[in-house]
Amino acid sequence: MASFGVALPLTRNSADGFTMLKNFRKVAKQNLKMLILTAPGERVMEPNFGVGLRRFLFQNFSTSIFSEMENKIREQAAIYLPAITIIRVVFDAAEIDRNQLGISIKFSIPDIGASEMLEFTI
Repeated sequence: MASFGVALPLTRNSADGFTMLKNFRKVAKQNLKMLILTAPGERVMEPNFGVGLRRFLFQNFSTSIFSEMENKIREQAAIYLPAITIIRVVFDAAEIDRNQLGISIKFSIPDIGASEMLEFTI
């Protein structure tokens, strides 16, 4: 079976050497997560790539900060991941006092008629 890329973080796999991504949905999901977690200036030769959510972690959270974060996610996805469409971004601030922020992003991949959900905590 053909592979589209290597799964991150790298893990060994006896069949392929490393765990591989074998469908486009998983590739799109991984690429979106990398876009969100990368800080602008961190990626070589692409100084504008990345949302840089870590810079928001020590802000006083409010609806305006969540709105700014969502706008940055949508803006970066439109530029660097045009194959996906962001449907909804939800922030779960229930664990803010424990220095955690949950993020859920529902997105679609119109060219293959698929929807996917990316959820993680920072």
